[in-house]
Amino acid sequence: MFPRQRPFPTQSAAAPSSEKMKRNPNPKAAAAGSDAAVPFPLYLANGVFLTLFFSVVYFLLIRWREKIRNSTPLHVVTVSEIAAMVAFLASFVYLIGFFGVDFLHSFLPSRSDLWADDEDETTTINTNKINKTIVKPMVKQMNEQREFTVAKTIPPLPPVAKQQKKLEDDVMSLDDDEEVVKSVVSGAVPSYSLESKLGNCFRAAKIRREALQRVSGRSMEGLPLDGFDYESILGQCCEMPVGFVQIPVGIAGPLLLDGREYSVPMATTEGCLVASTNRGCKAIHMSGGATSVILRDGMTRAPVVRFGSARRAADLKFFLEDPDNFDTLSVVFNRSSRFAKLQDIKCAIAGKNLYMRFTCSTGDAMGMNMVSKGVQNVLDFLQSDFPDMDVIGISGNYCSDKKPAAVNWIEGRGKSVVCEAVITEEVVKKVLKTDVASLVELNMLKNLAGSAMAGALGGFNAHAANIVSAVFIATGQDPAQNVESSHCMTMMEAVNGGKDLHISVTMPSIEVGTVGGGTQLASQSACLNLLGVKGASREAPGDNARMLATIVAGSVLAGELSLMSAISAGQLVKSHMKYNRSNRDLAQVASS
Repeated sequence: MFPRQRPFPTQSAAAPSSEKMKRNPNPKAAAAGSDAAVPFPLYLANGVFLTLFFSVVYFLLIRWREKIRNSTPLHVVTVSEIAAMVAFLASFVYLIGFFGVDFLHSFLPSRSDLWADDEDETTTINTNKINKTIVKPMVKQMNEQREFTVAKTIPPLPPVAKQQKKLEDDVMSLDDDEEVVKSVVSGAVPSYSLESKLGNCFRAAKIRREALQRVSGRSMEGLPLDGFDYESILGQCCEMPVGFVQIPVGIAGPLLLDGREYSVPMATTEGCLVASTNRGCKAIHMSGGATSVILRDGMTRAPVVRFGSARRAADLKFFLEDPDNFDTLSVVFNRSSRFAKLQDIKCAIAGKNLYMRFTCSTGDAMGMNMVSKGVQNVLDFLQSDFPDMDVIGISGNYCSDKKPAAVNWIEGRGKSVVCEAVITEEVVKKVLKTDVASLVELNMLKNLAGSAMAGALGGFNAHAANIVSAVFIATGQDPAQNVESSHCMTMMEAVNGGKDLHISVTMPSIEVGTVGGGTQLASQSACLNLLGVKGASREAPGDNARMLATIVAGSVLAGELSLMSAISAGQLVKSHMKYNRSNRDLAQVASS
């Protein structure tokens, strides 16, 4: 059917093969022709190079892992490694050339379309006729058969599912909020999906709020809705919002700390708190200011793992605490972030369970997510050497986060800060309305002995949590971390012949950050900017977070000084009756 022409005598030996490839539409036949032209079968060559490629990759990965464990620089290579790299490049080039060219050919037109000449016109015409009369009808019939088979194999959506999907699509396309509210109340549209379906966070909050009022039968009047950027909290701060709570922010200060003045923002609803802290700031300022020192800076995370025996748990404990292994573990841990730097690993065993407390620096972030990612990297790394290790949880409460714990009180967590000041006798009498001896005696019997009688854990202070919570809320910190951040011991001592007062606060676990979380919100960001610690420090990573920790400690120092003076002078009840009680009719407010 197809006329074949004899090649010209001047053509090369490869010409007949090319001519055959051009006229033979069967790729298998073409491959067979190419396979016969090489000294050994093509599939064998592909197998050799594929085996070589994966073998050298495995060899190089093993060598890289051994270098990391032995702290050997990666650029120091042996002869076998050089040979492996050469073999890797050779096999890679071959495989790319073979499979890559074949991949490109699948997108390019055939040779018959590009280089058809006059002598192939008859062949092309005949081929087109065959395609029209035989091939196309067969393809059409096959497609119809396939569509019929698929239609029989895949059942249609149930009527209920179709109606549900159609209802959601119709509701979300409406501009009328009332129809959307009705669909949320009926359960046709989940409340949590409003943001993604509507594409408008404020509208989603408004509709969710109205649906909630109808379902609960209670009014939410008084909870503001307008005036808040709901886009800023999507996916990072709060889910399913219906409004926002207003907390007044007061300013205490200026607080003179380490030679700088700070106006401290405090978000609170407790009367007298800002005024009392402000009085303490005044007393410190008039006495020459306070000084602070950071003892430690490291966030912790402690996973718990289980072994088949206590002996195996002890083996891992000794491995982790071996100084020779610390550099290798640091490299693995520090991959999580350019700011994460592993500092220490402390282990504790309970039976066959092992608790590993990792401590690392986290820059200007509070760092819980950062340290958790680093710990996960180490756990994955240890799994190869300790395959019988069963990871029970990424957090085993030996950290310890958002719970009062002796490990935080002793070892510290976040920033460990000491802040002190010497208050002159004149300021104690004129500003604080008391005397040095009375303050020293009260501090010993209340903050030290009284707290010991109560079995306090980190609570050897008057009201450190008050100031910590107020500053945390104002600056976008995690309020729940007030638990360990308020660990504080307040000390008072008469100095300079008993005339002046030395006061100090020791706070071993202040957990703060100036990036991430609530610090990105507009109001909280403005408060951080007021303190001069907004965002990450450009000069030295972590400086802003450390400065914020010292400001918190300095504010606690002022609050402790003022409250203890009020108690010593017998003014506590009087001041709270004056500033912490409302004259409004509370019964009337509750009934409205």
